[in-house]
Amino acid sequence: MKTRLNSNTFDLPVQELRRGYRSDIYFWREKIVLEQHNMHPNATTQVFQKKEAVLCGIDEAIAVLKLGSGRYKDYAKAYKLFDRLMELKQDGRRHYIGDREKYLKVIEEKLEITRALDDLWEDGFGELEIDALFDGDLIHPREPVMHINGDPSLYAHLETIYLGVLARRTKIATNVRNVVKAANGTTILFFPARFDHWATQGGDGYAAFIGGASVVSTDAQAEWWGAKGSGTVPHALIASAGGDTVLAAKIFNESYPDTDLVALVDFDNDCVGTALKCAREFGDKLWGVRLDTSENMVDKTIIRQMGDFYPNGVIPELVFDTRAALDAEGFNHVKIVVSGGFNPEKIARFEALKVPIDAYGVGSCLMQGENDFTADVVQINGSRCAKAGRWFKPNARMERVNIDQ
Repeated sequence: MKTRLNSNTFDLPVQELRRGYRSDIYFWREKIVLEQHNMHPNATTQVFQKKEAVLCGIDEAIAVLKLGSGRYKDYAKAYKLFDRLMELKQDGRRHYIGDREKYLKVIEEKLEITRALDDLWEDGFGELEIDALFDGDLIHPREPVMHINGDPSLYAHLETIYLGVLARRTKIATNVRNVVKAANGTTILFFPARFDHWATQGGDGYAAFIGGASVVSTDAQAEWWGAKGSGTVPHALIASAGGDTVLAAKIFNESYPDTDLVALVDFDNDCVGTALKCAREFGDKLWGVRLDTSENMVDKTIIRQMGDFYPNGVIPELVFDTRAALDAEGFNHVKIVVSGGFNPEKIARFEALKVPIDAYGVGSCLMQGENDFTADVVQINGSRCAKAGRWFKPNARMERVNIDQ
């Protein structure tokens, strides 16, 4: 039986969602126009996108609707309170470091205003009926992933938010699934945190999990699915240790003895030589080595072989040489992790050559592309009413959302 994430999983800015602060202004104005003119039809809003994809973000979108659907009892009071809340948000940033007492007073007032806004809010989620697919479902072009049925004045202002959530999460999940498919069972390490804004990490990590990645690099990326971040010795630690990879790995292991020791071995542009130095030093303690040679560099081991293949970066020949050197000295247990410019096409080439890789670290390619979603009103009071080219499409795969979740 498929399950959904509970709405309290997501750290949503509830007051900002309700006020339309993060929505395209025309959606907020639609809501107000409908309310002021006492127009409350029973609408069916249909959500879809245009690619073969791995759906993700549906539970988060439902949470947006659950916490943000409704109306204010007194808009004038709500506007005034919300404006003050935004002022306090700025004040808190100013006082956080310099004046602890003022900062705490700001926090106290924010809580009071939040409670007052909650009291002014009339929840509308219980008046809606939502049918939706599940995170992780494979979806087809133009297949409806969600139907929202009810008074559009309750949820019109949320369209920007739930469509953006679906677009982002589905893009990440689909990109990860493509990499996982190319890797043909080899472990995928989700390492794109440095390539995007920090605030995206929770949802992106969950989307990576939905797409099939087994390891993420930050605790925030792992939070929604109950795991922790993982990682290897970084270049910066090696530099701080005077460029001594063995020393960096040694002090790392002393500080984190329960963490698998993975030595980063390209600092001196000699992956084979450095891998052997680490293996000789640590023996069975060494879980693996990571090759991360820049695509602008040719490793020392490769220079003498150059002539009939592209030599730059992490290439199959470098991995084969590293594996052979480790095995020749009895270090068969040491695993090989590769990173740097890997995408589905590059991974597929490596897999076709049966390059002895135990894990791929994949980064920026997982952020690329788009999976745009669209929402259309397609029925009013049970009858067709949609823009030209759009119409209601039933989808037997969707299931009714439990409003109590």
